Amino acid sequence: MDFELNKDQKMIQNEVRRFAREELAPYYSKWDREKTYPRELVRKMGELGFLGVSVNQKDGGLGESFVTEGIVCEELSRGDCSLTMSTHVAGHLCAGLLEHGSKEVKKKFLEPFLAGEQITAFCLTEPGSGTDAAALQATAQKKGAAYILNGEKSGITAIMDADFALVFARTEAGTGARGVSCFVVPCNLPGVSKQAYEDLGCNAIVRGSIFFQNVEIPATCLIGEEGAGFKLAMQGFDISRIFLCLEAIAPAMVSLQETIAHVKERIAFGRPLASFEGVSFPLVEHVSLLEAVRLLCYKALWLRDKGQSSTKEAGMVKWMAPRFSTNAIRDCIVLHGHYGYTKDYPLEQRLRDVLAIEIADGTPQVSKLVVQRELMGRAYLSYNYRH
Repeated sequence: MDFELNKDQKMIQNEVRRFAREELAPYYSKWDREKTYPRELVRKMGELGFLGVSVNQKDGGLGESFVTEGIVCEELSRGDCSLTMSTHVAGHLCAGLLEHGSKEVKKKFLEPFLAGEQITAFCLTEPGSGTDAAALQATAQKKGAAYILNGEKSGITAIMDADFALVFARTEAGTGARGVSCFVVPCNLPGVSKQAYEDLGCNAIVRGSIFFQNVEIPATCLIGEEGAGFKLAMQGFDISRIFLCLEAIAPAMVSLQETIAHVKERIAFGRPLASFEGVSFPLVEHVSLLEAVRLLCYKALWLRDKGQSSTKEAGMVKWMAPRFSTNAIRDCIVLHGHYGYTKDYPLEQRLRDVLAIEIADGTPQVSKLVVQRELMGRAYLSYNYRH
């Protein structure tokens, strides 16, 4: 087993890390406070090939491995762990779906996304169905050569800035997950409206709800086959959840590096803080846990590159990475003393942003259910025992 990156991956890693350090990190707090989506920077990311890294070359992507895309996501998150939730998590899910679309759909939606010219949103969650996504109520009724879309999608990343959305709606009543289809929907159509949320973090990629009231979309906007939308969504989650975890680990590791440098210089009772085991041991523990989970993330991506299932590993890292990362950043805040609690440091923003990752794409509870199912079998899941 070889853990070394190849020559191309090292080059990409160095270039993306430089970009994150120079182009993202200096503006991370500014975008958060102004609630500004940095479209120009996203366009530059598209020009550099940082978007849709694993999309097939014939569809306009780089055709790189999932491991390479994970490297890009992780390195960008060292500078801004909020933006990548839109560009590389929701973006990965949407790009993967658009690859199942027609040539017309790819030309109109996938190409502008890969170029960084248009922002996309992944719309599965509803007010009454989050974890139980198959219970969604939005409908798409066939009417000649069109569909009429009605319903609400909630908790959608970057929806207020999105130019188009991948929307899941029920095309067959009472058929559970098998009756769900996926559509690409421009956000400027008549009958589409949005409402922003006031969130704790990730304020540059404003979340919100999107509403569809008798929105007419052409049948060509259907992605894949009718009724196959839910299956397509679940296939993407095994990858997006891993990207989310790398997105959580990166700012935690940067925070730990900054804190180690701080405690080596800060003098208390005549000696550096780093010489006190009560200070150094927690930092050792955080680095150890995060490095272990990071390696499991890349193992999961490697499995997918080999055509093998990564469902169990994705479930494992999804409950561990955000939890361990928030614990680490919180201790970094404390070890910086009262200055660590100020907005002069990016620590408090990283904590707010990483907290969102614990909820996104499946809570810790549902992630553990996924692992339980993979370890013990579907027959032993609690929801199979209903009285």
